[in-house]
Amino acid sequence: MDESIVSVEVILSSIQVLRGHRVILDADIAALYGVETKALVRAVTRNRGRFPDDFMFRLTSDEFRALRAARSGNHVWGGRRHAPYAFTEQGVAMLSSVLRSERAVAVNIEIMRAFVRVRAMLASHQDLIRRLDELEAKYDEQFVVVFTAIRQLMAPPDVPPKHPIGFRSADQP
Repeated sequence: MDESIVSVEVILSSIQVLRGHRVILDADIAALYGVETKALVRAVTRNRGRFPDDFMFRLTSDEFRALRAARSGNHVWGGRRHAPYAFTEQGVAMLSSVLRSERAVAVNIEIMRAFVRVRAMLASHQDLIRRLDELEAKYDEQFVVVFTAIRQLMAPPDVPPKHPIGFRSADQP
């Protein structure tokens, strides 16, 4: 298949980190598969034994409220009464055994490729940090400025997200 059924960029934009896991929400997966979210959830519910907690989890009401606030401008939640399910990479792989359409299989292949790409990007970043540490240990004090500048360029920007997702402790504003 020369052209993928869904672009990797669309899939990558659907992957987010919740509870320390890279996940895709049920509504996003349903949109990629071209099915209604309730049909996807029904299929998963009928096969609940295939989805242990490390494959899929349901967001808490607080997580769902925060997510709604953060994504309100670019996501339609409709009349959803229940918090969404979040599927890890393994959960998405298991979905291909539950949803057997050709589109679901093709989209799953692309989603797996996207997860692999995310892992490769993270590994590449970690490799760069390790190599920089080795170089820094090898050279003397006169290169400290260079290494400091490189580390500043590698660091993520200090701009906080518009609407942070997650929990705040009582002492945080």
